[in-house]
Amino acid sequence: MSAKLLMKQVTKTYGDGDSTLSVLSNLNLQVNEGEFVAVLGPSGSGKSTFLSAAGALLTPTSGEIFIDGESLTNKDKGELTKLRLEKIGFMFQSAQLLPYLKVEEQLLYVARLAKLDTREAKQRAAYLLKRLEIWERRDRYPEQLSGGEKQRVAIARAWMNKPAILFADEPTASLDFNRGREVVRMIADEVKSEGKAAVMVTHDERMLEWCDRVLYLEEGHLIEKKSLVTVH
Repeated sequence: MSAKLLMKQVTKTYGDGDSTLSVLSNLNLQVNEGEFVAVLGPSGSGKSTFLSAAGALLTPTSGEIFIDGESLTNKDKGELTKLRLEKIGFMFQSAQLLPYLKVEEQLLYVARLAKLDTREAKQRAAYLLKRLEIWERRDRYPEQLSGGEKQRVAIARAWMNKPAILFADEPTASLDFNRGREVVRMIADEVKSEGKAAVMVTHDERMLEWCDRVLYLEEGHLIEKKSLVTVH
């Protein structure tokens, strides 16, 4: 299986001289096709820095990062933007839907940015919204949706550009337990059915049932915690 994300000896430091703070320290990670990985760690452990670096939003101090075999090193701002549109999907703690766009329009907007064919985009949007059981709400605005429905739309939007990998930052934090588990299951289903990959940063160990691996960010390194994974 191909590696959708490869991080080699990635370090991120802030400050100068005696005040230097190393958030990521020679961090290594490989996430393969069809793999859903969870990353845990206490507040301040560097989870946001890790996710930003992995998702091409933050340049590491040193080390190499590859998305779907493509190196992020030496790419300019325009090239990184293009790579994010073509190969990366993002989900956040809040759905962050555009308030002036209806559900279907949220997805089609991403398609336009990614320069997808209009007909293909409409078919893709319909497929995702039906798969996530939100199709009947396609003409509603975000304010007319429940929290769980908003997150379903956010999942569909994140998969709209057929990214190689999805990065999810605390995607269940604003949901109750049952809705949270449903969101995580949906992410896992898309990873498996489409041969993609996903990395989820979370603090909630109850959401790990659908993950293939669980890693803990500790002193700038990722350590595997096999005992946290629920067998399914």
